[in-house]
Amino acid sequence: MKSRDIPNAISLLRIALVIPVIYFILEREFSYALVLFFVAGISDALDGYLAKRNNWISRLGSILDPLADKLLLVFSYLALGWLHEIPMWLVIAVMMRDVVIVVGAIAYHELIGEYDMMPTWMSKTNTFFQILLVLTVVFSLGAYTLPVWLIDGLVYTVAATTLVSGINYVWVWGRRAMAANKVGP
Repeated sequence: MKSRDIPNAISLLRIALVIPVIYFILEREFSYALVLFFVAGISDALDGYLAKRNNWISRLGSILDPLADKLLLVFSYLALGWLHEIPMWLVIAVMMRDVVIVVGAIAYHELIGEYDMMPTWMSKTNTFFQILLVLTVVFSLGAYTLPVWLIDGLVYTVAATTLVSGINYVWVWGRRAMAANKVGP
């Protein structure tokens, strides 16, 4: 392994952490899940720092890093929804947004051409609140019980940012698709 592969190896470690995190959530061992979330968060920051600082940026890394984040979030939402710790309607909304984005990306790639995988600022905001909700719920269940109003507020914030970021993706990529079709191949 070369030095420039370290960020990708760290992303693969994050992907490997998904299974034990979900296991601990489903077993209601929230303290262990919280520790692994912390490790995943630190590793996410570390791989991004190393990639940018040393210019170890690669196409594989641009796929693995968000994939690791998305897998951890998707399965965490499914597990917490399964346990009724977050509302199932929110789990469905989050999943539907991701399905719309993936289907749109595939359609764009097939009909128009390559696209960059740069998330919008609204998507980053949504991801931040999605992560914050999971961490807050797991922290509340495993370490210190937090007020219901705080978790409910985050649930509705995630719902709002999920809706807005989904609409934003459709708007931005729809405009790009129309602009690309006007210019032609």
